[in-house]
Formats: sequence, C-alpha cells, structure tokens
Amino acid sequence: MPDERPFWKRKSLSAMTRTEWESLCDGCGRCCLHKIRDEDTEEVHFTNVACRMLDTQGCGCRDYANRRDHVPDCVQLKAKMVPALDWLPPTCAYHLLARGEDLPDWHPLVSGDPESVHRAGISVRGRVVSERDAGALEDHVVSWPGRWPPRLPGRRGGPKAADPAAPTRRRKTG
Repeated sequence: MPDERPFWKRKSLSAMTRTEWESLCDGCGRCCLHKIRDEDTEEVHFTNVACRMLDTQGCGCRDYANRRDHVPDCVQLKAKMVPALDWLPPTCAYHLLARGEDLPDWHPLVSGDPESVHRAGISVRGRVVSERDAGALEDHVVSWPGRWPPRLPGRRGGPKAADPAAPTRRRKTG
C-alpha cells in the first residue's frame, strides 16, 4: 500500500526532488532580510531591510533563477546546510523540517493558498524597506523576523524568542 502522506512527512530534506525542495519555501521573504551578527556574542539580529532583489509586496525574488548574478553572496540553501544556519527564521519550513517539526497550518503546501502566509502575518509584506532606500543597517534592527507571530485562531503558533538586546559592534551576515 503506497504511503499517501505528503512528501514532507515521508522524505528527508536531502531525499526531496528539486521541485519538492523549492515548494517548501512559503514565500515569506524573511530569509531575504539583511541580518547583522554581533562580533562579540555572534548573536544574529534581523533588520527590516530587504535585499534589493526582493519584491516587497509579492515577497519573491525578482529574478530567482539568476539571483546570484545580481547578489553574489545570496545563499543557495542545501539540505546539509540547514541545521547549521542560525539565521533562518524560526518559521522557515526548511528549518522546521530539519528539526523534525511539521509545517504550520498557514504554509501554502498545507493551506493550498499562497496568500495564507501573508494573512497569517508571517511574510514581510508591508513591513520592510529596500536596501536601496534604507541607509545604515544598524538603524533598522527589528525582532519580529526572528519570532513566531502571536497565535491566531485556527493556526498553529510557535515558540517566541525574547527580543534581542541591541549589540554595540556588528557585522553583516547572510
């Protein structure tokens, strides 16, 4: 009898096809925000500054297939990398599955609706500025991309991280 569970419940990240892997991205845009790593503590701090390639309303890359031509340091996620990446948002499907957790109700693969990620307050839509307009990253440190949103009726919430203290010395990361 064939296993009829969804692929993300049957397969490890490394066993997924490229199409399955790509479909895990919920389109939130949080990973496309600039982060700052504290040089003293190594703590990662999110900003509300989006990569210049991010469509801040649609929350997708403007040229995903060629993104590394435009942004050479854009990270191409691979299954073996995911567990070690401390800058992935806690809501990230790759991060959740690598930790043995399930996809939340608002994930488009679960809901069947790509807008569900926006309605649930997960995406960056309406909350970010482009790197071209932002100025100094240090002026844009925010905590929300590193946290789960408050629980919403009919949706699975998640653990909330404490708001990070603003570090004094920083460097840009991923």
